[in-house]
Amino acid sequence: MRLTFRRSLLSIVLASLLGPGVASAGTLVEFPNLPEHTPANLSGYLARPDAGLAAELDGDSRSNGGGPFPAVVVLHGCIGTTGHFAGIADLLSSWGYVALAVDSLGPRGISNRCGSGGIEQAFDAYAALRYLSQLDFVDPARVAVLGESLGGYAALYAVERDMAARDFAERFRAAIVYYPDCGFPAASMTAPTLILIGEADEASPVERCREMVAHARPDGAPIALTVYPGVHHNFDVAQLVPGVRYLGNWLEYNEPAAKDAAEETRAFLAAHLVRTSPGEPPAK
Repeated sequence: MRLTFRRSLLSIVLASLLGPGVASAGTLVEFPNLPEHTPANLSGYLARPDAGLAAELDGDSRSNGGGPFPAVVVLHGCIGTTGHFAGIADLLSSWGYVALAVDSLGPRGISNRCGSGGIEQAFDAYAALRYLSQLDFVDPARVAVLGESLGGYAALYAVERDMAARDFAERFRAAIVYYPDCGFPAASMTAPTLILIGEADEASPVERCREMVAHARPDGAPIALTVYPGVHHNFDVAQLVPGVRYLGNWLEYNEPAAKDAAEETRAFLAAHLVRTSPGEPPAK
């Protein structure tokens, strides 16, 4: 009875996230958190290329046939999981990736983290990595992490050698971060990293990202930085038309930047999650 109720509740939450009439490629799932971390279980939206909406798309976009597939862990911004992040997961699945958009707030009973931050998401990313690695349709050697805003900071924290990455033997193959707070002086990344940010971003000043890239340690994986002139925070969130001011920062969708960032994201994933021969190092 309890399991049935939980599944029904998850279905209601999924419908509220996606909105009426929105097709989806995946389902909501629960998975174990890391030992000695709370809560005991986390939840997320799981989309896979061989099921749902993605399975109906052109098969040419999925080069792995029936899998196992490469995967991407998706980390949300400070307001939590929304239809935007389910949409990212669905898009990734249409490109041939298993995607797990992690909800780091709901299971903790938190409505938002705006203005307060928190590093739980970086560790939630590793809980998601372990969960994905146990699925028979996922290739555990080809998992990336993608985060936006607060989730972008968490993704950087997850792959920075002296931060969360020092506590885990597992490694992400790549990291993609949209408009993060680049607060990591002398960064040393354990995975190739792509940063996508607007020049006019008030919430995450681009100069901090430029400084982080300029002072990155030579022992780390490469960090690529793409800056969009005149573009603001949340530039890929289509609902932000017109833009709004929130907590003193201007947030606004920019279609050209969003499309270019999606193309860069797809190319970066293709380059770094490519299947390698046994013993061959991943691309850098």
